[in-house]
Amino acid sequence: MADLHLELVTPEKLVMSEDVYMVVVPGTEGQSGIMAGHAPFMTVLKDGDEVAVYRTAGSQPEKIPVSGGFAEMSANGLTILAEKAGA
Repeated sequence: MADLHLELVTPEKLVMSEDVYMVVVPGTEGQSGIMAGHAPFMTVLKDGDEVAVYRTAGSQPEKIPVSGGFAEMSANGLTILAEKAGA
């Protein structure tokens, strides 16, 4: 399966822009696992939770704390716009 392009952005900087296997997004309505080919999708991020980035199948996730913002899945990949991201 093709990789999913992820962009994690805050007002201050581009935190991450790369192709990954899967991302688990903490939405206000629950967590969503997003992989390449996922249907168009948008959610408000759950404040104070973590985005889990799986770089390859079966790998341990890299967890990135996020506050505020939203995530959108489109034909271009997954874009997460957060007020704050990282430690």
